[in-house]
Amino acid sequence: MSGAESIGRTDLDGLSISQVIKGCWQLSGGHGGDRDSDRTSGQAAVQDFQPFVDAGITTFDTADIYGPSEGIIGKYLQSSPEAQRRTQVLTKFCCFGQSMDFADNAKYVKRAIDSSCRSLGVEALDLVQFYWHDYSAPRYVGAAQRLADLQAAGRIRHIGVTNFDVPRLDEIVQGGVRVVSNQVQYSLLDRRPENYMIPYCRDQNIKLLPYGTVAGGFLSERYLGVPASKVSTNTYSKGKYVSVISQAGGWAWFQQLLTVLDGIAKKHSVDIATVSSRWVLDQPQVAGVIVGARNAKHVQQHQKLFSFSLDEEDCRKIDEVAAQGVQPSSDCYTWERGGSFA
Repeated sequence: MSGAESIGRTDLDGLSISQVIKGCWQLSGGHGGDRDSDRTSGQAAVQDFQPFVDAGITTFDTADIYGPSEGIIGKYLQSSPEAQRRTQVLTKFCCFGQSMDFADNAKYVKRAIDSSCRSLGVEALDLVQFYWHDYSAPRYVGAAQRLADLQAAGRIRHIGVTNFDVPRLDEIVQGGVRVVSNQVQYSLLDRRPENYMIPYCRDQNIKLLPYGTVAGGFLSERYLGVPASKVSTNTYSKGKYVSVISQAGGWAWFQQLLTVLDGIAKKHSVDIATVSSRWVLDQPQVAGVIVGARNAKHVQQHQKLFSFSLDEEDCRKIDEVAAQGVQPSSDCYTWERGGSFA
């Protein structure tokens, strides 16, 4: 890689993944951003996978509900035998609304998995991450068990979950489903996984796949010293993370955090986003960080994650400013389901 740092790899129960995962939410539509830098649709999106793979970022995160995302990845996978051999695709089985009334039906689950296989052009899915929107609908354990049935049949290699809290995740585990991962929001702005999820996952040998590690780009020099009134929320992602900043301590506190991170970044000759992702990658049970990208221009930045380590002084400064923000006491994704953040 011409002197660039090698992207680290980790193991999910026999599935080797890159520790930087290309998030493909941006391929679902509504996340294009600036026209000049957008490569989230058409052939440009297909071609944009190759620089990531060449850099060692061989793992892609997608979902059955991400619009054309699975199909775009599928086109890349079919572009060459090497693309299929080198990559791992983490997709999802998501249940919302009326689908939760029959999501434990074997035929329904099989149709959904077959659809993802067709979109990706594969015979078996590397990892299916299960999402359940409303816990008051009680069929999530049965739905997870139907995924396990398809795993036993060879259609799914590994099963994970996404945005589950500890009690419901434990119900699935106690139901006999081997869960290898939970995809959760985790960042310097959102440390909710530390309350309950990390201790539970340590006991159950479940890994975390965090998203939001740079808060949609807010954890960067671009927003250092910028007043809140000047911030544009022209994508869904930006609107979401402005809300997270508000919950975590507000804009003034956020500027204190950026100032500390900027000093640490300069010390290690990297940028704020890289420091933020490195911090998450260093946390217990974290297997890899999911980084959303509208194009491949940040690939070298992602490689720099493995060029340095945060020392005790760095971590102390981060903890000191974090202590001045809101200390969340809730479980993962409780706030997003209508509960509280703190």
